[in-house]
Amino acid sequence: MKSSSRLFTIGLVSAWYSSNIGVLLLNKYLLSNYGFKYPIFLTMCHMTACSLFSYVAIAWLKMVPMQTIRSRLQFLKIAALSLVFCVSVVFGNVSLRYLPVSFNQAVGATTPFFTAVFAYIMTFKREAWLTYLTLVPVVTGVVIASGGEPSFHLFGFIVCIAATAARALKSVLQGILLSSEGEKLNSMNLLLYMAPIAVVFLLPATLIMEENVVGITLALARDDVKIIWYLLFNSALAYFVNLTNFLVTKHTSALTLQVLGNAKGAVAVVVSILIFRNPVSVTGMMGYSLTVLGVVLYSEAKKRSK
Repeated sequence: MKSSSRLFTIGLVSAWYSSNIGVLLLNKYLLSNYGFKYPIFLTMCHMTACSLFSYVAIAWLKMVPMQTIRSRLQFLKIAALSLVFCVSVVFGNVSLRYLPVSFNQAVGATTPFFTAVFAYIMTFKREAWLTYLTLVPVVTGVVIASGGEPSFHLFGFIVCIAATAARALKSVLQGILLSSEGEKLNSMNLLLYMAPIAVVFLLPATLIMEENVVGITLALARDDVKIIWYLLFNSALAYFVNLTNFLVTKHTSALTLQVLGNAKGAVAVVVSILIFRNPVSVTGMMGYSLTVLGVVLYSEAKKRSK
């Protein structure tokens, strides 16, 4: 029994790793290598798929009980979270147009730093001094990696920092806005409500900022039908990331997920370098390694302070 349970957990983690890294690499391929330069539309495709699959998983397959929105205020809170979530995903996709996946992941690893900053600003929550100390190598590593990155792009770097900050802000806001017992939603139900709201935000943005994107996509499909399959598979994979994230947390723990997430970043870096063959420097890899070490130490310090 234990053996089958262990195999199931390993399978879940493998699926989570594969979907996470897969959607990241496919985003990079579409936005940079393939030349599909529409990150807002791509994010809207992701959110549309998440809306549909979330409804099927909860309303039809009954994977988790459906939780309802209880008030207009709760809806507005979810809408605010959805807006911040949109910003983080769109900016993350924009950064992939200009930065290699390896450097994108190095910057993304600074999420704990921004989480600690926003938690202090918005809730006055102070961590132990040792926890703050572990953030020094997190930030220092990115500074070193930036200096040693052969493909460094200033705009891409700024947008990637903004995406990382928005991701951290979303997690802090979620803790604040949906903290009362009557408003708490599990991650699958939260996605069920956030994803369609995100589509509402993204639709006018892509129509205004990415003019005639649907016509261009259809024109591309006439020349190469694979673009449609890429978009469909990529969108389905984006939902699968959220589903496996929920299942891994359910069958392990949030702390295990955090540790696995740290390792996932390193795996994504290696895989992306092997696939895209982007140049890397020893300085850049040393910087990224220092950041990952800082994140591991931060996780350990947080665990001990509880």
